[in-house]
Parts: sequence; structure tokens; C-alpha cells
Amino acid sequence: MNPNITLTAAALTLAMAAGASAQTMKPGLWEIHNKMQSGSGEMEKAMADMQKQMAGMPPEQRKQMQDMMGKQGMAMGQGGAGGMSVKMCMTKEMAERNEMPAQQQGDCKTTHSPRSGNTMKFAYTCAQPPSSGEGQITYVSDTAYTMKMVTTTTVKGKAEKMNMDASGKWLSADCGNVKPIASPKK
Repeated sequence: MNPNITLTAAALTLAMAAGASAQTMKPGLWEIHNKMQSGSGEMEKAMADMQKQMAGMPPEQRKQMQDMMGKQGMAMGQGGAGGMSVKMCMTKEMAERNEMPAQQQGDCKTTHSPRSGNTMKFAYTCAQPPSSGEGQITYVSDTAYTMKMVTTTTVKGKAEKMNMDASGKWLSADCGNVKPIASPKK
């Protein structure tokens, strides 16, 4: 399985939360928890293998991996079985433009429906990795949201449907060593 699918799904989780201009999200360090469930179990197995590999690395190698991810605007933590936790940095300028950090591996297009109260529906398609999905975001405040999403992607050449539950919470105004992800060139 392509690990970019996992990272893209995590980044899309935060990016989807940007769509509603009526809910300005607070700039700073955000932590996003993703819990994914796939029909075949391949995604969960790959995530468990990745977490096991990270845990088994010598401290120097793990630090090197964490530093590399930090330079890409992410810090990955444990999320339990079938889950993952990612930290991402959103700048003041991104918040003002309702632009979320998204490390997309290809051309992704997102559509949002008008907000109804504190919820908003969305749909997206991406070229790399090939995927599409739809879901709903519930804004709790400018420092928290929850999301449910159904995604269809390709794993080992076969269509794979995944259900994702996610939650995002603002941690602090200071992103520490997690650098903002550069916006994709238009």
C-alpha cells in the first residue's frame, strides 16, 4: 500500500475543515486524530506496520524521521488500531484566507455545500493517489471540529472503500518545530 494514501487522508481531513468561511479556525498547531476502517483491512494493517516500524527504530533514526516529517509540516503520533494522529501548523495568513495546510500528492478538487448551523457537507476527488469521497464536518468551535468521511481509493490495483472518523483540536498558537506546509502552486 502507498503510505501517501494515509498521509493524504490525514491532510485532507484538516483541509476539508477550511471550507466554511463563517467558521474561522484559529491559527497555530493543530492535532488531527483519524480513525480509518477499510473493507479489506489492508489500510489498518499498513498503518499498524508503519507504527510498529517507527516504534522499532533506533532513537537516532526515529528522530531523523520526525525531523523530516516536521520539515514537511507534519508530526505523526500514535492513533491506536486503524488510527493515526497528525500535528499540522496553520499560519495566521492561512486562517484569514480559510486555507488549510494540505500536503496533496496530486490535483485535488473539493466542493462544499452551504453550511447548515454548525455543519457542512463536502465532496472531493484527487488524481494522486486516485481517490474520491464525501463527508460532513461539525464545527464545535474555532478550536475544534469532528468529521465523518467515506473515501474510495485504489489499494494494490483494486478499489477500496474506507470510512474515516476524525477530530481536530487546536493545541497552541506556537507550532514549535512543526513548520507550515507550503500552499500548492496554482
